[in-house]
Amino acid sequence: MKRREILKGAAGVATVGAATVAEMAAAQQAPAAAMERIDVTMVSTWPRDFPGLGTGAQRFARRLSDMSDGRIAVQYFAGGERVKAFDSFDEVASGNAQMYHGADYYWKGKHPGWAYFTAVPFGLTYTEMNAWIRFGGGQELWDELGEGFGLKGLMCGNTGVQMGGWFRKEMNAADDFNGLKMRIPGLGGDVLAKLGASPVSLPGSQIYENLVSGAIDATEWVGPWNDSVMKFYEAAKYYYYPGMHEPGSMLAVGVNKDFWEGLSRADQTTIEAAASMENDVMMSEYNAKNGEWLAKLVAEQGVQLERFNDDIYDSFGEAAAEVFAEVVEHSDLARRIHESFTKARADVGAWAKISDQEYVRQRNRVLGL
Repeated sequence: MKRREILKGAAGVATVGAATVAEMAAAQQAPAAAMERIDVTMVSTWPRDFPGLGTGAQRFARRLSDMSDGRIAVQYFAGGERVKAFDSFDEVASGNAQMYHGADYYWKGKHPGWAYFTAVPFGLTYTEMNAWIRFGGGQELWDELGEGFGLKGLMCGNTGVQMGGWFRKEMNAADDFNGLKMRIPGLGGDVLAKLGASPVSLPGSQIYENLVSGAIDATEWVGPWNDSVMKFYEAAKYYYYPGMHEPGSMLAVGVNKDFWEGLSRADQTTIEAAASMENDVMMSEYNAKNGEWLAKLVAEQGVQLERFNDDIYDSFGEAAAEVFAEVVEHSDLARRIHESFTKARADVGAWAKISDQEYVRQRNRVLGL
């Protein structure tokens, strides 16, 4: 009897031991499954290696791979390499690619609400945009808009306040825009259309040839750093500021919604962190570069730096009011996006007026800057 009891006990121990080994093996396999490689195809609207915009998108792609130790493997395609620049939206919405990097106002023809998540006339600066997206309900509205197209949007770069554009002639009055063919996307283009201009939406790679050939009379792009690389000064010498159309142009990573929802929360957080970091780094780079390149444009290329006068700016404001009145009539979502944006502009802008803006004004006055 004792021998049988001993053998029975030994069998029980063996069974427990086997179960323990199986549990340990399963526990070891669980992290391995979670660590499987994730292949990401990323398309963009920018030329390869284009300073700021293109290099920022490429930097985000590399950083995402680095942050995941290569587990999230991003294959990056510049505009035109896999699909045309403006086909990036459909490529990701359809699931043919998992991400795009671009400016969401390019998609305003699909819904005017997209424009607000890059820049709109008399809109938000970089710091104001960040406040709205993160703490003013902007991200939630962006998510709601993206839901209808199968996309998830994340902030991933900003160019700051942009220049008003390059012109072949002096712009002395609002009437000077009548009949002007100008490359300008987004709702800014709609504003100029109210003044009689013919807005044209072109990807960056096509602007120079159209300006030189005379197919367009004027163009806006970004600011001194990027515009110098594009050599617009070879065809137009009048460089106007400030741009009413893009006071803080936020760039975005658009992620296919099904792909996004299939990721673990840890992987989603990694993507969010990489995008947020690029949002900060790109703006820092533009602030560091623009002043230096503006000086070169004036001193070395003979560019005439001009300021839009108040009469022109007032005309911009009147036309913008008409454009926004049409936007809110589009849909309930468009109205709610506009109202949320307007509230953020008033609330955050009121603080900026007596903080950043007033400090810079007084600093520059005292120092003669």
